[in-house]
Amino acid sequence: MKLIFISGPSGSGKTTLSNKLIKKNKNGIVLSTDNYYKTGLISKILSKFVEGFFDRSISFNYKLFKKDFDYIYKNGISINNRFYNFQKKTIQNILNETNNIGFLIVEGIFAKEFAKTLTNQNYYFLEIETKKNECMKRVVQRDLKERGKDKKEAENDFLKSWDIYYEKLKLNRIKKNANKFIIKKNTDIDQILEKLFN
Repeated sequence: MKLIFISGPSGSGKTTLSNKLIKKNKNGIVLSTDNYYKTGLISKILSKFVEGFFDRSISFNYKLFKKDFDYIYKNGISINNRFYNFQKKTIQNILNETNNIGFLIVEGIFAKEFAKTLTNQNYYFLEIETKKNECMKRVVQRDLKERGKDKKEAENDFLKSWDIYYEKLKLNRIKKNANKFIIKKNTDIDQILEKLFN
C-alpha cells in the first residue's frame, strides 16, 4: 500500500490537497489527525487550561489513531469513519466499509509526528508552505462556522497554533529516504500527482 503524509500549519490546505489526491486516484482513503483528539472530561479541562491544547501532542489520541492506521495498512480495508466534534469534545464513529484500498493519506498537524514513528515503511511526504495571513483567514472562517468560536478567539488560537507548529517543525525530521515534496502556491500539483501515481 502506498503511504502519503500531508503536513502544514492550520489552514494551509491539507484537506483540500487530500481531496484532490482522492479524486485523482479513487482507491484511496484519508485519515485526518483532526478526528483523533482526546475526548471526555480530561480533554474538556485541559483545553481550558493548556494554551494551544489542540495543537500539542498531549491532545492527540495516538493509540486510537495507530489502531486505525495499522488495521487499514495491514488489511487494505477501513471499517469506519471517525469525526471529532470540537464543541462537545467527542468522537462520532460511523460504520462505513471501504475495501481494496491502494493508498492511504495521513493529513493533519500531527502527520509529521506520526510519520516519524514509522521505521520500515516507505512513504511520500508533502509539506505545504503558505502565507500566514492566508492560513489565518481560512482558519477563522472555519472556526466561526464549525467550532463555535468568535472572531477574536479564533484569531488568537490561530496565532498560537502557527507558533507551535513551527516550533515542532524544527524538532520533527522525517527519515532521509522518504520522498519529500514542498508544496507552495505556485507549485505544479499535477507534476507531483504524476510522480505519486505513475
